[in-house]
Amino acid sequence: MTETSSRSEPAIPSGEGGLARLRIDLAYDGTDFSGWARQPGRRTVQGVLEDALSKQPPGASLAGSVVVAGRTDAGVHAAGQVVHVDVTRFAGETQSRTTPVSPDGLPDLDRARHRLNRVLPADVRVLRVSRAPAGFDARFSAAKRHYRYQVSDAPWGVSPLRRRDTLAWTRPLDVEAMNEAASQLLGLHDFAAFCKKREGATTIRELLELSWQRVDDYELHMSVSADAFCHSMVRSLVGALLWVGDGRRAVNWPAEVLKSRERSSVVAPAHGLTLVKVDYPPDDQLALRAEKTRDLRDLNDVERSR
Repeated sequence: MTETSSRSEPAIPSGEGGLARLRIDLAYDGTDFSGWARQPGRRTVQGVLEDALSKQPPGASLAGSVVVAGRTDAGVHAAGQVVHVDVTRFAGETQSRTTPVSPDGLPDLDRARHRLNRVLPADVRVLRVSRAPAGFDARFSAAKRHYRYQVSDAPWGVSPLRRRDTLAWTRPLDVEAMNEAASQLLGLHDFAAFCKKREGATTIRELLELSWQRVDDYELHMSVSADAFCHSMVRSLVGALLWVGDGRRAVNWPAEVLKSRERSSVVAPAHGLTLVKVDYPPDDQLALRAEKTRDLRDLNDVERSR
């Protein structure tokens, strides 16, 4: 598995200067992937990325699996996904002079990005490879995750050129009603009604932004941000708000579902959803943020075991 909540996973690579942590920013079209996490016999983003890294490691070798900021479901896209990977540094003279190595034992990371993109398929692009600041953890250091959901309410559906990232909704949508309903869901709540249950996973989340905007005559975008999301939470929120927008449910219905804590079956399709970006605190706060997140996850584990 890519991510782990184990306390034994170091926040900073250990060893006698032999390991370096790299941050990789990437984008992908999730259409033809079975989600992020590596699965036997399935094409996944993690699997494709790690295969490319094994062929073109941005160091002497890889020291483990990649760790991702936010796992995406099958069909979900990313414009600003973040991972980290630990690599061993080059020591002494390298055999190939086509790969310049800096004094800290790492290759030219712009060239490393170029080499990775040469072996990656066209639906995955590495945007940047950089040295991670001290204490950086792609998952645990993250402060906010931002998603966008795109919908077309044109009577003819969605443009053929946008069919892979935009949902066709042929009923007219009332943006004002959707935003009024969305405002009632902001803040710290138990989102069990909007999350697919996972054993041992908390459904308490702080929703920081949830709003709709009509960006064109028939195109709407929903922006949503939180410290973290539970499984299927964003698409469940989208589905509930779309039912409000087309008049099938009242404005206060999503808030009533939230209070009930009973799972709603209204889940929007995956292809309209994109992970836009991940926010991190200033470099000098990264390690503290990671430690606090780990402590919170451990506390939730203890509470659930009682």
